[in-house]
Amino acid sequence: MAASNSLRNTRKARLLAGLFVALLLPVGGNAAPAAPKMTMEQVCAAVGGRLQSVGAERCRKLGLQFTGGATYKGVPLMYRDYPATVPQKTPPRVMMIGGIHGDELTSVSVAFQWMGHLAAEEVRQFHWRVLPYVNADGLLARPATRGNARGVDLNRNFATADWTADALAYWVKRTRKDPRRYPGPTPGSEPETQLLVEQIEQFRPDAIVSIHAPYGVLDYDGPEQPPKRFGYLRLHQLGTYPGSLGNYAGTNLGLPVITLELPHAGIMPTAAQSQRIWADMQSWLEKNLPRQVAARQNSLTASAE
Repeated sequence: MAASNSLRNTRKARLLAGLFVALLLPVGGNAAPAAPKMTMEQVCAAVGGRLQSVGAERCRKLGLQFTGGATYKGVPLMYRDYPATVPQKTPPRVMMIGGIHGDELTSVSVAFQWMGHLAAEEVRQFHWRVLPYVNADGLLARPATRGNARGVDLNRNFATADWTADALAYWVKRTRKDPRRYPGPTPGSEPETQLLVEQIEQFRPDAIVSIHAPYGVLDYDGPEQPPKRFGYLRLHQLGTYPGSLGNYAGTNLGLPVITLELPHAGIMPTAAQSQRIWADMQSWLEKNLPRQVAARQNSLTASAE
């Protein structure tokens, strides 16, 4: 009996070890997004339960809408629009994104917090679209993971001009196959990346704000002079990487991409710190976005002629 139990335990250990190794190996092929498997109530219960600073009730009250897409595991991705209230012929459009990396919990919490600011503002100069969590599978994993359910770093998966030549080579040579930075088998292979690209093409933002952690700096890619600081976040440009959003939208599409690197992935900034970042960002956008909109319109007019 003892020998039999020992054999079973050995087989079980080998099976678990095999599964563990399989989870560490790069996945292949493009991921077909699963059909949404959760209602809005269930999503808010899951996300709000994961993030005490959000909570299920607050999530439900924000009026989120389905994008029509879902993660690999079928968690629906949602957004909320906040149209400009100031009469304008063409209001500048700003897209705000949280949670590209699932283990950067504060990036999702702050996105939800600023949605509350937008809902309360009577005067809005811009049309905002907020996607508060993008990597829901990574966020809801226990423990949370940087990559999505297939182990892909979404911020290395965008179809940048240099992806095919450089993304996998960079991962192998520069990161030594760090699984946290695996760019995926092909550019845009992940349903979450595909959804973000669809949202950018549909919404046509004039600027993108992407919230991350934990470097504690302000990063910037794209045209215009970068801002020097937003609140306690000072400018420190980290550069672009094959497949990154800053490379895709900032370099390839020519959009201002503001990356807010909060100092902590699990500790929220104080209310005063968060408010100062928000106020400084609004001021910079109000000063610089009209020029960006005019430049894009002139470019479209010239190309049409």
